Amino acid sequence: MSKLKKSGILLTAFVLLLSALGFLSLPPAEPRLSLANYQVEEGFDLKIVGSEALFKAPVTMDFDDRGRMWVVEMISYMPNLDGIGEEEKTGKITILEDTDGDGTIDNAKVFLDELVLPRAIAHVYGGLLYTDGPALWFVEIENDLPGKKTLVDPIYCDAGNVEHQPNGLMMNVDNWIYNANSNFRYRRVKGKWLKEPSSYRGQWGLTKDNIGRMYYNTNSSQFRGDNVLPNTVIHNRYFRPRNSVNQNLGKDQRVYPLHATSVNRGYQKGVLDKDGRLTTVTAACGPVLYRGGQFPNEYNLNAFVCVPEANLIKRNIVEFKGLETEAVQAWEGKEFIASTDEGFRPVNLFNGPDGAMYIVDMHRGIIQHKAFITQYLTKLLAKKKLDTLQNMGRILKVTNKKKAVPAIPDLSVATSAQLLEMLSSTNGWIRDRAQQILIRKKDKSIKNDLIALAKSGNNNFASIHALYVLEGTNALSFKTIVDIAENSEQEETIAHALGLLREQAKKKNAQTMHALAEQLLAKNSETVDFYLAANLNPWLQLNGSLFDPIMKGLIERYPENKIMGDAIISGIHDLEGRFATEKNSKILESNLAEVAKNKEKDDQNPIYVNVSVNEDSRTKGLKLFRTICGACHGPDGSGIEDLAPPLKESEFINGSTSRLAAIILHGISGPIHVNGKLYELNTEMPALAANSDISDQDIVDIIRYLQNAFASEGKGISVAQVKKMREMKPAGQSGLFSEKELLENNFDK
Repeated sequence: MSKLKKSGILLTAFVLLLSALGFLSLPPAEPRLSLANYQVEEGFDLKIVGSEALFKAPVTMDFDDRGRMWVVEMISYMPNLDGIGEEEKTGKITILEDTDGDGTIDNAKVFLDELVLPRAIAHVYGGLLYTDGPALWFVEIENDLPGKKTLVDPIYCDAGNVEHQPNGLMMNVDNWIYNANSNFRYRRVKGKWLKEPSSYRGQWGLTKDNIGRMYYNTNSSQFRGDNVLPNTVIHNRYFRPRNSVNQNLGKDQRVYPLHATSVNRGYQKGVLDKDGRLTTVTAACGPVLYRGGQFPNEYNLNAFVCVPEANLIKRNIVEFKGLETEAVQAWEGKEFIASTDEGFRPVNLFNGPDGAMYIVDMHRGIIQHKAFITQYLTKLLAKKKLDTLQNMGRILKVTNKKKAVPAIPDLSVATSAQLLEMLSSTNGWIRDRAQQILIRKKDKSIKNDLIALAKSGNNNFASIHALYVLEGTNALSFKTIVDIAENSEQEETIAHALGLLREQAKKKNAQTMHALAEQLLAKNSETVDFYLAANLNPWLQLNGSLFDPIMKGLIERYPENKIMGDAIISGIHDLEGRFATEKNSKILESNLAEVAKNKEKDDQNPIYVNVSVNEDSRTKGLKLFRTICGACHGPDGSGIEDLAPPLKESEFINGSTSRLAAIILHGISGPIHVNGKLYELNTEMPALAANSDISDQDIVDIIRYLQNAFASEGKGISVAQVKKMREMKPAGQSGLFSEKELLENNFDK
């Protein structure tokens, strides 16, 4: 052996010894984890690019201008089966770096910590938008360190559990920031943050297509979305559009897991098949429309969906048919990615700057919040020891084997000319980010180039990006928008231009706008007609004699078109009487009748009434239980010695819900048997009936939580049943029920 080789071995041994003794800190090792139990669609590579050596419990991520990953660590989510400790300030936002350029993360640095259940970030305006507890914040970035912080919205969410709170922060092509599980959108203009109502979208995760239509899902509906551009059909406060937004686009909810599945309501008939495998989605989340340009052409604009409860990722083929969108599962009997690893918990998907698809894998055992987890699943997770699978997490990357993966570009150093060219990239992430950087640069020298691009035809819709660079830099005049609308080669660009023309409704512009409307009507395009109708209201308000005939022509052209009906009723808001005589349209008649009825009751679209997230009854029940009942029965329902019996396995939980309501309302006195054991307690269970702060609905919420958390099989109860039990007084002098009375009474009669 050479002296040089011996020296190297000795040096390595010495370094390892110092590390073991704590005198030297070595950088975390790159992931060397196996994916042997993962099945990936033929022709694709799956690679782990980061793991728990660098971060824990990732729930979402974003790329900065340099193409680096920033990951959100929601460490305190369900730290145990009882969900105790979720409010701990353990959340982080961490910057991940690949310092040696091999495509694998090898360095991490914390940007923000001590956060409460953070769940969303977005790089916008050169800084970072993020969540911390109920609040939405914006922080400036200075050399990878947090700078000045601005409170954007103190009640971004002020209720509900983390699974039902706003998330998915996403800058759209229209320069507004949208959210999942929310009916608001945000934007910063001249240093001031704006907040506006928007349509309510989904539950966890948000994505978009090339023109800015948005897509999302709910736990049990794997792919939903809007057929039209955001905020197009919501101008009539007394109408709820039903045919153009929040559509179930992927009607097939079947899943094909590789193994028997541990899910929340697996005891219910039909949830699992004969082999114990999940049949339909129960926790769908984190969708993405692939826009990266690296996958084969047939995968472009496919919808990929996370199904973490079944350890898989689903692929849907999306078809755009005019104003309607449909999604069909790519295959029967298999999935794009599936694993027998029950720790594989994909919760979010993203297009990357290199054209790859990135998977945020929370990689843990428990993915059901305490407010909703059943006793069935609690026992199953404990039996499999999945509750011990904590503080892990991975970022995975999917690429096309047959096409080279380009290097991640650094857009932070790109010139305006380079960024202008990037607006035509085949990679949607690059187009989106180039648009936003150009807006920040405010380079007036490329205005004419942007106008020319906005008129052009381009498969990647560079025209729309160019249009909104102009809008974001205040470089759009009425004349310029009309010029683009008149000469654009793409209907979708005209649709966006018509939305921007809403703000240009002035007397001096009326004749020009009328001429444009006549020209657009002559195209006889359903898409153009839809956006003309939806955005005509300011012009109708300005000059009815000019524009009423335009709207009446649209009504006559589409008498039975339900999607067009949403646009028309939105476009004539506050002017319904002027069009009530148009009797040839059954759709219009029906919509006008609905508006009149809602106006009479002052029943507005909830997006104009809600100020924040409404708390679901199960989460409210959990909070009430822990506040009122948990002090005696324990926050986990296991009971406290000499104070209160356990709720788990209790016949008073498994039995009649009316009897349970009577117990909560009127209390218990004396010894009591629970699950065959006698509890001779020195205290009495107090009654809640006299507490004016506890309503009948509160009692319902408590019982629904108790049934879900502790009953063998949950049963429901109504407010009417609770009211009846409130009137049923105990017979004894103590004013409390005894065990004998509880067992002898028929509370359900």
